[in-house]
Amino acid sequence: MEELRLGVVEMQFAEIIWKQAPLSSGALVKLSAERLNWKKSTTYTVLKKLCERGFFENTEGQVKVLVTREEYEARQTQQFVAETFDGSLPAFLAAFTKQKALSAEEIAEIRRMIDHMEGG
Repeated sequence: MEELRLGVVEMQFAEIIWKQAPLSSGALVKLSAERLNWKKSTTYTVLKKLCERGFFENTEGQVKVLVTREEYEARQTQQFVAETFDGSLPAFLAAFTKQKALSAEEIAEIRRMIDHMEGG
């Protein structure tokens, strides 16, 4: 699995794009100035880096999402489980539930997810 990680500032920038995309690069410059206090050159530098890393695409002045926030979070979670629990989801759940008991709603949601995966 390809490693896709965002630093804190990159994540703040990505959030702007995820919430507004598709958007013009000019609009992104304005939003970045307002929300991150960035200059135009900073916006374009970070955008170029994230485009090269496969997160976004900037074609003809239009910024589009290639990796959604949900896809990013899923990859981060998979990577964490792989690195920390040797890829074992049951080991992750066991560790997680030792610190925080699951509510009845959470248990029901997990059951629904498992049933859906089994096709039932």
